[in-house]
Amino acid sequence: MKHNLTNWILAASLALPLTGGVAVAEPLMMGLIYPSPVADVGWAKQLDLAREAVEQAYGDRVTTRVVDNIPEGPDASRVMNQLVSDGADFLVLGSFGYMNDGLRLAQRHSDVDIIHASGFRQTENLGTFTARGYEGFYLGGLAAGMVTESNTIGIVAAFAVPEVIAEVNAITLAAREVNPDVNIRLVWVNSWFDPAREQEAARAVISQGADVVFSLHQDTPSVVNVAQAEGVYVVNTGSDMSSHGPDAVLGSVVHDWSKYFIRVVGEALEGNFKGQDERGGLASGTVSVQAWNDVLTEEQMARIKEVEAALVSGEDHVFAGPLKDQSGTERVPEGEVLPDPEIFAMNWLVEGLSGSLPQ
Repeated sequence: MKHNLTNWILAASLALPLTGGVAVAEPLMMGLIYPSPVADVGWAKQLDLAREAVEQAYGDRVTTRVVDNIPEGPDASRVMNQLVSDGADFLVLGSFGYMNDGLRLAQRHSDVDIIHASGFRQTENLGTFTARGYEGFYLGGLAAGMVTESNTIGIVAAFAVPEVIAEVNAITLAAREVNPDVNIRLVWVNSWFDPAREQEAARAVISQGADVVFSLHQDTPSVVNVAQAEGVYVVNTGSDMSSHGPDAVLGSVVHDWSKYFIRVVGEALEGNFKGQDERGGLASGTVSVQAWNDVLTEEQMARIKEVEAALVSGEDHVFAGPLKDQSGTERVPEGEVLPDPEIFAMNWLVEGLSGSLPQ
């Protein structure tokens, strides 16, 4: 697919007018780079909805420019530098793989504030933001374990980065909590955006007996479409995709970055932005599960909502011990909880999974 390096979306005027002979400060220019196209649903769409929320919150104090469908690597580096050359004061780097180029840019341009999705390195002017998607997928895993009739659940996952590994583990723990007989089949597609490969992986796990499929970080309804066509259930990432699979979607794990974007842009406008690590989950509203399927009974939904309330309050935790990995090694003792730094550096799979981590 041809990458659109020049399709700037200019959302407001580039300068404020002069008033009473005195120049009013230029608006803050916010540049955003997405790894996939902005469509009606998906990761890029959710980032773009947060951009729109910033525009609504700050009006003509902010202008925005979007460049979408940018692969990680030289293209991304070129776009970042072009945005800064064009006057961007604030950058949103919307993919894990933009991290190293973003760090180099932050070091060269201390006057530019940057936030980076899913990264783990911060500087004075570069912050990171990650969703506790594993909380939403734990709820989805409960639902999957409740409705499966084949006792086989498939997971189509993008890249084996800690954020996604934690989600895979959360699904497995939850499904096996309500259904100890369930088998989990995991396939990595090693791409954030490859609809053909994603559909192939979905068909593969369905052919192995999966009657519930998880779509982890597919930025299109590719897996949802397969599930709808094949008559199985699906839990997807990012947006409510039930319109693409009205029968198939069991629930959608939705990300909402609006409050976070509004807050950090406000800090940049006031000159007090500082690079920090943001991790939003169910409690903050950054993560929610929407479009629950009517196949779930009132009793099942009551159980899911009970667990959700316990996660929000902190009474319960997805990664509470005892937990073992695939080899049977204890990772979290009983009575303890896996600490945040280890969750967001997770590089192991829980027991009960058929699949492995790519080397």
